[in-house]
Amino acid sequence: MGTVSNWRAKTARTLSIVDAFIIVWAVAGAYVVRFGVEPGSTDSDHESLYLWLSAALSVVWWGMLGAWNSRQSRILGAGPDEYKRVAAASLWLFGLVAIISYVCRFDTARGYVGVALPVGLIGLLVGRWLLRQHLGIDRLKGQSMSRLLLLGSQSAVAHLYDSLTSAKAAGYRPVAAYTPGSRPDADFEPESGLPILGHEAKVSNIMSAIRCCGADAVAVTAGVQLHPQTLRHLGWELAANNVGLIMAPALTDIAGPRIHTQQVAGLPLIHVTTPTLEGGQRVVKRLFDVTVSGLLIVLSAPVMLFVAALIKLDDKGPIFFKQERVGIEGIPFRMYKFRSMVTDAEQRLKDLRHRTDGNGVLFKMKNDPRVTRVGQFLRKFSLDELPQLFNIFSGSMSLVGPRPPLPSEVEEYEHDVRRRLLVKPGLTGLWQVSGRSDLSWQDSVRLDLYYVENWSLAGDLLILIKTFRAVFRSAGAY
Repeated sequence: MGTVSNWRAKTARTLSIVDAFIIVWAVAGAYVVRFGVEPGSTDSDHESLYLWLSAALSVVWWGMLGAWNSRQSRILGAGPDEYKRVAAASLWLFGLVAIISYVCRFDTARGYVGVALPVGLIGLLVGRWLLRQHLGIDRLKGQSMSRLLLLGSQSAVAHLYDSLTSAKAAGYRPVAAYTPGSRPDADFEPESGLPILGHEAKVSNIMSAIRCCGADAVAVTAGVQLHPQTLRHLGWELAANNVGLIMAPALTDIAGPRIHTQQVAGLPLIHVTTPTLEGGQRVVKRLFDVTVSGLLIVLSAPVMLFVAALIKLDDKGPIFFKQERVGIEGIPFRMYKFRSMVTDAEQRLKDLRHRTDGNGVLFKMKNDPRVTRVGQFLRKFSLDELPQLFNIFSGSMSLVGPRPPLPSEVEEYEHDVRRRLLVKPGLTGLWQVSGRSDLSWQDSVRLDLYYVENWSLAGDLLILIKTFRAVFRSAGAY
């Protein structure tokens, strides 16, 4: 537990220093922009007042970041909470400055505030992002992580173990299991391999297990066989020993905005809202698609003309590849791509089916002999997909969504998988920024269904940003 405390204290100190440096840099920059470098270049009394204001603003800004718990170890490394708290603290501060200036009739220079706020906020967010990358590297090595004791049934422990180990950036490392109410035949949980430290539903035994494995937090899984009063006493003991308590309900692939907690008679009830993409949301998504795709068509027109010329010069065949795909609600549409294969690629497909590198449903080959020389380059950087911008502009596709499936693939869909067809297919999506062709069929389906269940415009923007990184890395592109 000492190692855990050390990384937390070290990270908190680093954040405090970085925050202080960025705030002083932003406020000092605003002061220089407003009054210049040469002393006495403006009214000295006014200049002195702003000097004191800058000092006070720096101290209060730094303090508000701490008051908003933006340096709390629980939110570092993964999720948007850290960025939200930094932004909230900063905007609240300058909102208070505006209110106080109005009430006291103090004419705060717009140039001063106009530089300090955006420069400081962007600097803080960039600083947090850089520190997050460093923390992520440490966690991939198994460092700077919270040690967890998983408390629950064997099946629930195995599921939570898989979820946490697949997301190391979150900073949780399961080290042992405790299965109250069950009597396992072995000393290790068979699926996760975690040592099982006990099964008695007693607080004292659980606390002994925590000390034994050196856990600094306990994750209580769904369906744990503990009486509510026992769980309450356990929470008191954990708090007294400075050990964290994490409740892990049996909810999977549910995004944060859909989850709301309400206190009823002392019980924290979790409400999960129904996913919808109707009315105003559908209009907003369509306007976003039309605006961005139209802009991208204009900007990429020279590139598309150059690619078209390369394809024509390569083998004299047609420039575009047209294929029927299945869109929203199962409605077929014609999708356009730059041709990256030989002209008889579809006829040669049946002879290559047995050599697939795909995931069972999708046919993929890392070294497909049908791909042309120009096509290899186009596929590496996803340039063959540029004509799909016209599909997006016309309304048959969206910028972000599930992968557009073939009719033959849809015929093999199970009932649950058909939920992918509730939204328009996308030029990019979670499947592309999470591995592309290297994903298994199950992972592809899970990501697409997660998108359908948890759509948001902010999520679309984040996926688009990640897409550029995935395209330039060329990972999983073949």
